[in-house]
Amino acid sequence: MKLLLSISLITSLAALCAAFTPIPLSNHVQFKSSSRTARNMFTGIVEEMGTVVSLEERDDMPLWDGSKGKGTELTVNGSVVLDGAYLGCSISVNGVCLTATELKDGTFKVGLAPETLRRTYLGDLVGGDSVNLERASEIGGRNSGHFVQGHVDGVGNIIDRWIDEDSLFFKVKVSSDLLRYIVPKGFVAIDGTSLTVCEVDTRREESWFTFMLVEYTQKKIIIPTKEIGGLLNIEVDVLGKYSESALAAIMPRIEELESKVKELEDKLAKAEGN
Repeated sequence: MKLLLSISLITSLAALCAAFTPIPLSNHVQFKSSSRTARNMFTGIVEEMGTVVSLEERDDMPLWDGSKGKGTELTVNGSVVLDGAYLGCSISVNGVCLTATELKDGTFKVGLAPETLRRTYLGDLVGGDSVNLERASEIGGRNSGHFVQGHVDGVGNIIDRWIDEDSLFFKVKVSSDLLRYIVPKGFVAIDGTSLTVCEVDTRREESWFTFMLVEYTQKKIIIPTKEIGGLLNIEVDVLGKYSESALAAIMPRIEELESKVKELEDKLAKAEGN
């Protein structure tokens, strides 16, 4: 009886675990990318600080069907990011992935969608403001930061800043929805800059994290110009979100497995008692 139950336990576990067998690499579709389509991610290593020329509300934006619509257009002056730029290319502006719609005389124009205006503070920019700029880079190439999509998750508020020798520290308050993806020594993109998280306080009444800028970085990005009360575009590490999504998909099966194991253990314990 014990042997039969043990065999049943092993058989059941094997059947359930089979559901977790990974797909062989040979079954995955392999894609080849062109020199243009390959450039679709960012690294969080800011290439230059550009200058806002204008932010305009327009009612003559050309739509796909030839009609005109309302929209917001941002014009930025830059140099490094225009090297190799083409219409339709992606440029990160303060951490937001935007599509170049016009390239002219050392400037580029991008449209700001309603979702972009809701999620970021780009709608608050005015002429003369400095912005962090980065061109998209090839996946698989050298990456001195981390995988940054340019899809800002929300805005953080600077609640403190201080100097520690040659380092500049910031404390940033964010919503709990964002903070759950931010961990000590993990990655976070702030205004498009790849940075390392120092401390995190997840208490409901606190909900903040800190980061610091080394002396070299302080001179290359716009963050040091921001004071307490200033806003920052925050993009959490996408790997954290993917991990949460993957776990959510397999947790029901893990719970099923645990339930089956418990059931079989109870049967085995009952048989041993007899």
